[in-house]
Amino acid sequence: MSLKKQAISGVKWNFVQQFSVQIINFVVQIILARLLMPEMFGLIAMVVIFISIGQTLMDGGMTSSLIRTKNPDQTDYSTVFVTNIIVSFLIYGVVYVSAPYIAYFYDQNILTDIVRLFALTFVIQALVAVHAAKLTKEMNFKLQMKLEIPATIISAVVGVTMAYKGYGVWSLVWLNLIRAIAFTVQYWLFVDWRPSLIFDKNRFKYHFDFGYKLTISGLINTIYNDAYRIVIGKFFSPAAVGFFNQAETMRLFPVNQITSVVGKVTYPLFSKINDDLRLKSVYRITMKLLLLCVVPVMLSLILVAEEGFRFVFGDKWLPAVPYFQILALASIVRPVSVYNLNILKVKGRSDLFLKSEIIKKILGVIILLIGLQFQVTGLAISLTVFSYFSFMINMHYSGVLISYSMLEQMKDTIHLYGIGIVIYLILYVVKIYSQPYFHNDFITIIFFGVVFILLYLFTALFFDKNLLSIIKAIKKE
Repeated sequence: MSLKKQAISGVKWNFVQQFSVQIINFVVQIILARLLMPEMFGLIAMVVIFISIGQTLMDGGMTSSLIRTKNPDQTDYSTVFVTNIIVSFLIYGVVYVSAPYIAYFYDQNILTDIVRLFALTFVIQALVAVHAAKLTKEMNFKLQMKLEIPATIISAVVGVTMAYKGYGVWSLVWLNLIRAIAFTVQYWLFVDWRPSLIFDKNRFKYHFDFGYKLTISGLINTIYNDAYRIVIGKFFSPAAVGFFNQAETMRLFPVNQITSVVGKVTYPLFSKINDDLRLKSVYRITMKLLLLCVVPVMLSLILVAEEGFRFVFGDKWLPAVPYFQILALASIVRPVSVYNLNILKVKGRSDLFLKSEIIKKILGVIILLIGLQFQVTGLAISLTVFSYFSFMINMHYSGVLISYSMLEQMKDTIHLYGIGIVIYLILYVVKIYSQPYFHNDFITIIFFGVVFILLYLFTALFFDKNLLSIIKAIKKE
């Protein structure tokens, strides 16, 4: 199968997987948001950082090294598997002992038991990290889809049932734990790979030398992203954390589907392209297609945010709307920003990856401290400002490696942003003057959402004929 067909097949199955899983998660999120109070979501948001750190350290970036390795064998896979298992148990021990101190930091005693139970997820996931990497390496996203959807459904049923029966915050903990267990069991049943009790020092060094820089980068990124929840949890109420976290979850919901699909497909795809000119061409096309999808979706959601939150979650979640609208601006560049970093990975420049993360996070801490002076709204603004700085830094480093400067990238895409802004302003004015005629939130959401997206796509394709040609070629394939 050609690289083009592999890419299209990968995007198709990965999109089906992400769309199906996230639709289920979205429905579950709605049900849980109506059954549980914002404070319960806030408690979970307070401990997510510790789970994320454990997951990052457990993998050590070594599965990314497996994916970029040209012909990994059983020794490679087994060495990484053994490493992941050992490290996951060590990290869990540290988290278990640290749990009371985490609870003390937030002044929430219940967090001790929550952390100790929730942290089991990254130990369980260590059992299948290599299996998942192997399927990604082979671009077998169809099987990944078939395994992830049942796990998501099973965990959703458990979580909703527990919430309905009054288990409160524990329904959120067990939802995540059951999903990890179901996911792991299925991978061991249906993926045709078994580890050997092999630990090769040379292969470990090879994968570790590449992976540890990605791990440090991921660790810095995780700590910074979750620092907002830590700060809000420390200085504000659990309810404030819940509102911020719900806004963050909802603004990431649409873009994470695109980010995950593009990230998982382009990384192994780019690894197979040795010609920089061809890599630049594929990079340029993918970036424009990403923006064609993301810009109208996020701007239309900002336009109908109040109606959307009220219709989906109820009036009790309306304080999250301003945070969502601010953070959604950051989501416009998130998929492209993540996608840029795959260039650094496939070029083996994990040193640049780490360097860029250090630069971004030093800048980010300064922006966060400034934002803290203006309450939770200020923190939301600071996170959005930081996202755009990160976007430009990522563009610079990835562009240098394939001779595609940041200025050239901006010239290729600036019209896609401009069109979105103009249409938003027009529809914003229309929405204000037409409010007496729209008495139903659902009708308002559908009308302005559909009109925005159709207007944007028509205008963008009219002014950028190359995009239309690309879409026609993909459709033909």
